[in-house]
Amino acid sequence: MSTDWEWDGTLFLGTAAYYRRGRLPYAPGLADALAGILELDGRGRLLDVGCGPGTVALSLVDLFEEVVGVDPDSGMIAEATREAAGRGVEEKTRWVRARAEQLPAGLGTFDVAVFAQSFHWTDRDLVAAIVRDMLRPGGALVHISDLKTQTRTVGTVDGLPHPAVPYTALEELVSGRLGPVRRAGRGVLPHGTPGGEAAVFHRAGFTGPQRQVVPGGQALERTDDDVVAGVFSMSFSAPHLFGAGRDDFEDAVRRLLRTVSPTGRFSERQPGTEIHVWRKAP
Repeated sequence: MSTDWEWDGTLFLGTAAYYRRGRLPYAPGLADALAGILELDGRGRLLDVGCGPGTVALSLVDLFEEVVGVDPDSGMIAEATREAAGRGVEEKTRWVRARAEQLPAGLGTFDVAVFAQSFHWTDRDLVAAIVRDMLRPGGALVHISDLKTQTRTVGTVDGLPHPAVPYTALEELVSGRLGPVRRAGRGVLPHGTPGGEAAVFHRAGFTGPQRQVVPGGQALERTDDDVVAGVFSMSFSAPHLFGAGRDDFEDAVRRLLRTVSPTGRFSERQPGTEIHVWRKAP
């Protein structure tokens, strides 16, 4: 992470209740793609680092004997625990509140470790080395993200019935309340989050990557409640950042959304999902 920012426990404070509803899903073929690449057969152990409310871990739960999710936010761990119980898979899941830097935390060895849009929040060289040592020989580290070559639709979505989500205007509302520099916990990210994961994984001794794109493009319909949840699910617009003005900010968001779509419904396309699989030497 950039040297002008330090992690603190408020990074995703209050976002967990909005996360599952507000975040766009990963492409629907993600589990099948990973099952094929990694030859998964219902055995082995999965470690999801920065698991959030269990979004990815629970989508892969049938592919492993045991799934362990790790996240530093207590709200995320509580949401993951509730969702696992609701799906009837609490016996094969475990949720641990910890930072990635605190691993291995006595969790043992794993066949696969997953980072789903979470690796950039960590001390990356340290965490890559820790996770490498937690993998069995021949194990895999999987880095998952939205396909970065895609851009969000502005205005209308071809062939779909509702207006597009006004992301640019929403970002302007956020910056108007919180300032032009991206917020992150108690600090700011003037240069954004870091990239260049490949160099980090190579330095840690991983080989690869094997890349696969799971195609998106499916039609999605979202309500204004979904979009509001999406805003409050983001670290840079977490509810606590607005302080006493939180309700006033939400009112402004809802007014904007109703101006764009009086019906309160929006259309967009499912983004594709990009997978990079890195291997630990056997």
